[in-house]
Amino acid sequence: MANWFEAWFDEDYALLYAHRDAEEARQAVSQALHVAPELGQGPVLDLGCGAGRHLEILRRTNPLAFGMDLSRALLRLAPRDLRSWLLRGDMRNLPVKDHSLSGICLWFTPFGYFSDDQNLRLLLDLGRRLRPGGVLVMDYLNAEEVRRTLVSEDTLERAGVRVLSHRTIENDRIVKRMRLTRLDTGETRQAMESVRLYPPEALEEMAAHAGLRLRNVMGTYTGEAFSEESPRWIGIFEKVG
Repeated sequence: MANWFEAWFDEDYALLYAHRDAEEARQAVSQALHVAPELGQGPVLDLGCGAGRHLEILRRTNPLAFGMDLSRALLRLAPRDLRSWLLRGDMRNLPVKDHSLSGICLWFTPFGYFSDDQNLRLLLDLGRRLRPGGVLVMDYLNAEEVRRTLVSEDTLERAGVRVLSHRTIENDRIVKRMRLTRLDTGETRQAMESVRLYPPEALEEMAAHAGLRLRNVMGTYTGEAFSEESPRWIGIFEKVG
């Protein structure tokens, strides 16, 4: 379970989440720029950028924005003209100088993958990389809504692949175990996801240790205010000092 993210983010992941599309990314980036115009200029890192759907849109406003991801497979799926602005690496070892970034974006839940200690160290590290007045966008789960609406099992089919998913909550983590079957060959594989479920107050406390102050919270990609039933918790933090 500890290193599930090293194996899962590939072409099958991209297929399963294909409904998370460019229009959703356009809405999310537009709202983030409205609340945090700092994202529109200076070096901004899209961390865990995948194939770059948010980065591609952000770069229309900010040509200094760049991305980083661990997955070779997802980086290969990025548009060709975006690839020179992409790095491959582990977010726990950022090749970026302290106090060098105007902004960092964490789109579609690339936070909470690790142990509590590692997650806190990551957030402290991100805080150090930001300039004073820089911003961090954390697009995260609404933990209580995940608990309340958990679907323990479902099946879906996409582009000739059947995915059977089992979901549980284990040690305050949402754990999703999947069996993927290719309908033409019968070939199967196992995959999983495991993300820590932090309540908003825990995220704010961790961020405060990193010198980050909460500026705004949204509950959707279209900018609605956060509520107990919101599908997302999208926190906009600013670097103090």
